[in-house]
Amino acid sequence: MIGIIGGTGVYEITEYADSCTDQVVETHYGEVEVSILEMFSKKVAFIPRHAKSHSIPPHKINYRANIEALKKIGVTQIIATNSVGSMNENMPPGSFVIPDDFLDFTQNRDKTFFENKVVHVDVTEPYCPTLRDILAKSGDVILGGTYVCTEGPRFETPAEIRMFKMLGGDLVGMTGLPEVTLAREREICYNSICIVSNFAAGISEHDLTIDEVLEIVAQKKGDLLELITNFIKNADDSQDCECHHALDGAGR
Repeated sequence: MIGIIGGTGVYEITEYADSCTDQVVETHYGEVEVSILEMFSKKVAFIPRHAKSHSIPPHKINYRANIEALKKIGVTQIIATNSVGSMNENMPPGSFVIPDDFLDFTQNRDKTFFENKVVHVDVTEPYCPTLRDILAKSGDVILGGTYVCTEGPRFETPAEIRMFKMLGGDLVGMTGLPEVTLAREREICYNSICIVSNFAAGISEHDLTIDEVLEIVAQKKGDLLELITNFIKNADDSQDCECHHALDGAGR
């Protein structure tokens, strides 16, 4: 099964489905409401990351419950969408970027499933290259970039953005971690579509607002949904991948 974790602007994916049923999945970390879609003769599990009412802020999302729920119902591939600010002039607002690395500046989130066991999962290649290749032929995307995840919910300062750029960051957002590493711990292929909604603080010519983010996302919603539906058409969720063996040699 294919999993979609949708941020702002992706809730309409259910309208593209041939059928849609909602179910509540019980996990050790809480309940998760999942929509099971039938699309192109494939089953797709959709979770709105911020809830259907967009009421859960980034630092309060139950990331472990979401990933565990998708694992429990048989998801083997996850595509997530993340609204981001850009620190790279070659990644302007309106771009879709497929990251290949990250910097984690989150602070107070539950970041692992292995709290009582010594497991060191390898993240040399944190984002699945197989899914990246499928996304590359599914729409107009920029391949590669380092995603910086901050705790939020505030936007970053210009000084923080200068620091992130010095460290090699290209994009900055609040929802990509620990989602990507939790998926790896559950041996699920994972990749992200980063929707660039604005240039980051100190690069943008004006103050940042959530209205600006929502405006760009609304403008690009059609293209984003087309990219996701093309991905679903092109994906083969039955094939094996190194991500499915991420715990080999990771611990005892």
